[in-house]
Amino acid sequence: MNNREEVIDYCLELGNAYIDTPFRDKKWTVIRHMDKKKVFAWIFEKDERVWVNVKDEPNLLDLMRQIYPSVVPAFHLNKDHWNSIILDGTIPKEGIQDMIRKSYILTKGK
Repeated sequence: MNNREEVIDYCLELGNAYIDTPFRDKKWTVIRHMDKKKVFAWIFEKDERVWVNVKDEPNLLDLMRQIYPSVVPAFHLNKDHWNSIILDGTIPKEGIQDMIRKSYILTKGK
């Protein structure tokens, strides 16, 4: 998984989600839950790479950052709850999908 389209397609496959472009900057796309409109994936371009912000459990954020050098504290979000995944080809597709799926679950609500 190394481009915006693959990330968006995977997010939509999780179900009950839609694409939103709430900013003037067209380099930003968010994927929201249909029910409560909460965002679970922030997809944007920075430094000529695609980045994806995902939510994770606070006690696992640092672990993901240690396992994958291209997972860093979230750009423009609360770094105590969100990580940024830099799509540079160093993280296996399954790892990226796991982090997105976890963000989907954590933001879904009750």
